[in-house]
Amino acid sequence: MADEARRWFECASPEAAVTAPAGTPLPTPLYDLHRQLGGKMVAFSGYALPIQYGTGILAEHRHTRMAASLFDVSHLGQVLVHGDDPASALEGLVPGDLLALPQGRMRYTLLTNADAGIRDDLMVIHGHDGWSLVINAGPKAADLAYLREHLGEDRIEFLEDRAMLALQGPAAAGVLSRFAGGCAQMPYLSAANFKIAGVDAFVTRSGYTGEDGFEILLPAGEAALVAAALLDAPDVAPAGLGARDSLRLEAGLCLYGHDLDATTTVVEAGLTWTISKRRRAEGGYPGAEIVRCELAEGARRRRVGLVPDGRAPVREGAEVLGEDGRQIGCVTSGGFGPTVEGPVAMGYVETAFAAIDTKVQILLRGRPLAAKIVKLPFVTTHYYKGT
Repeated sequence: MADEARRWFECASPEAAVTAPAGTPLPTPLYDLHRQLGGKMVAFSGYALPIQYGTGILAEHRHTRMAASLFDVSHLGQVLVHGDDPASALEGLVPGDLLALPQGRMRYTLLTNADAGIRDDLMVIHGHDGWSLVINAGPKAADLAYLREHLGEDRIEFLEDRAMLALQGPAAAGVLSRFAGGCAQMPYLSAANFKIAGVDAFVTRSGYTGEDGFEILLPAGEAALVAAALLDAPDVAPAGLGARDSLRLEAGLCLYGHDLDATTTVVEAGLTWTISKRRRAEGGYPGAEIVRCELAEGARRRRVGLVPDGRAPVREGAEVLGEDGRQIGCVTSGGFGPTVEGPVAMGYVETAFAAIDTKVQILLRGRPLAAKIVKLPFVTTHYYKGT
């Protein structure tokens, strides 16, 4: 590995630095366990979370791709939606097709604003016991206020005393099956209740690394017990925010507050695959008319994958230039991809420059670096599709 790429992994995550708000970060239910395991703690979206453990980000990234890693994602918000017909109520706020979502399944969708901007990206789960949401940590308070304003105060219940673990990697199903028989047969984006190490847990087959895996939602007071049990498995190692970021970047997945925000439309972000034929025709969510126009006429810019020449990673905020030197876009996520063994980035460029293999330049420390537009994701994803 080039020295520049190695230094990238030896320093604290740029994402963690820019998303830490003022004030003392909150501990998650696994805080003490992180310290016992030697986690290097940083502030991220208002929480104290490990950016890496002793083996380092590079080893954690590779272990996830080869075996299984356990991540603490307890900073994410867990929300129950009560009352009559939650699917119809929620469809007034998101473009996702929730009326067609069967019990035991979940869907990735977006909270949009009147300009078709993305207030947050979230998971909607139609569990056997009701409907629930998983929302991002940064916009959590704003999301809750917005949901209560539009759906009713008594319909939205924020679950404060909860934790969430992510077990990710090709060995995840085998490991979790030792605790929760039957989980290996769960389809991708499904949900079910299990007991894990004697603890009642709500398990979804999902994650944000591009690998097969599970997310485990459980009571905060018992999260450390379950985490320790999973970490006892020889295939499982702890992993922190740094590996989580490089894994999701290689998988072409957006990070809210960086690749997505309230000024970025659904079409610009390339997330129109989340809108079914019925919802495209019927609309009925904030910004639907703008989405309809952009689908018909095109958006002014598009999210793209970027690969710079050489080995030097480019960071968020770097300008993307056309071959004539004019700025045509900006990098929103960038780093070194351990699996692809080279620098990778995502960003937005004017639509005229968004075609695959278009040659561009990226400003790196004031100097233009040759790069090209590439298809996302950067690595093959391994979501479980059944046998």
